[in-house]
Amino acid sequence: MTITEARTGADGQPVSLEIRPFTVDVPQAELDDLRRRVRQTRWPERETVDDASQGVQLDVVRNLAARWLDGYDWRAVEARLNELPQFVTEIDGLDIHFIHVRSGREDALPMIVTHGWPGSIIEQMKIVGPLTDPTAHGADATDAFHLVIPSLPGHGFSGKPDQTGWDPIRVARAWIELMRRLGYDRYVAQGGDWGNAVTEQMALLRPAGLIGIHTNMPATVPDAIQSALTNGDPPPADLSAEERGAWDQLAFFYSHGLGYAQEMANRPQTLYSLADSPVGLAAWMLDHDARSYDLIARVFAGASEGLSEDDVLDNVSLYWLTNTAVSSARLYWESKLAFFAPKGVTLPVAVSVFPDEIYAAPRSWATEAYPNLIHFNRLDRGGHFAAWEQPDLFSRELRAAFRSLR
Repeated sequence: MTITEARTGADGQPVSLEIRPFTVDVPQAELDDLRRRVRQTRWPERETVDDASQGVQLDVVRNLAARWLDGYDWRAVEARLNELPQFVTEIDGLDIHFIHVRSGREDALPMIVTHGWPGSIIEQMKIVGPLTDPTAHGADATDAFHLVIPSLPGHGFSGKPDQTGWDPIRVARAWIELMRRLGYDRYVAQGGDWGNAVTEQMALLRPAGLIGIHTNMPATVPDAIQSALTNGDPPPADLSAEERGAWDQLAFFYSHGLGYAQEMANRPQTLYSLADSPVGLAAWMLDHDARSYDLIARVFAGASEGLSEDDVLDNVSLYWLTNTAVSSARLYWESKLAFFAPKGVTLPVAVSVFPDEIYAAPRSWATEAYPNLIHFNRLDRGGHFAAWEQPDLFSRELRAAFRSLR
């Protein structure tokens, strides 16, 4: 697939619009090195408490490492990735990798879906079939999507910026160019975590083709609530039960769950150990939020959950094999956005609230943050990695979210 249109950049130099096919093919030597490093891990002593209050527990990581060494097969996920059409194109001087799956229906609605950290394109693989071929999954053919799933700069198979400036606003501009380059003049966008930050910035840029967005991690926290949380004040007395629940979740996250974000936002280059130890990288990635960690801990203790052991290892292995632990962390350093604060998005917005997200946004906050709210639904299960954990629920939500815009 090649585009031959000629264009020039801001510097007057020609800009390549070529879209090149991409295949994942990890050398066997790198897989052998991964196993060697896991096998030679120098383990610390066990935590001195009987819970996760000191961090990711030794038994969880030992079980993860044991699976990595015995039974895990990177080639299986590599084959699944290569069953999907993948491409690379240069945008703003950087190679952008993306999956592009067109539905069999020509009138399908184009949608660009953006992952977050510590996620990747692995998160969205389970929703490709249900969204591009809905009839094969018990849904209506008229709810089909053409899907574009890019890897964020510095993540996965996209290029690693060698200069500063790749914040969510610049990524949003790149995504707008990507959709233009693919020929989509009417489309929607979806994201959670950093994906939400990028998607909301796309909405604020208001490109001619973007008609609406969906988020599973909305930025809705009112200024007064954010100020009270930051200052350590008690919750306002007039909060509804739903709002108080969100307050409690945010208060817990701010007091227990921001260590990784603070380190990556301030000193990402210091994280050399993540590029040197696969087990260290895995532990760092598992310690994202309490609910996700609890789920993953249960998985590696033998429970059957929305994620499997191999799901988790697929994602960690992708970060390891692409050596993107540090390059992905720099997005926290680059961004100056207030993560949960409303940004003033006026385009149509759809919100899906999963109960085990960092905070479950109340309808009242969402209505205030998004004056053009076209869909709001609270789900009964699912968390931060909703597309990955609950792909059927997530796919149903996206069909419902954008039905009014078709």
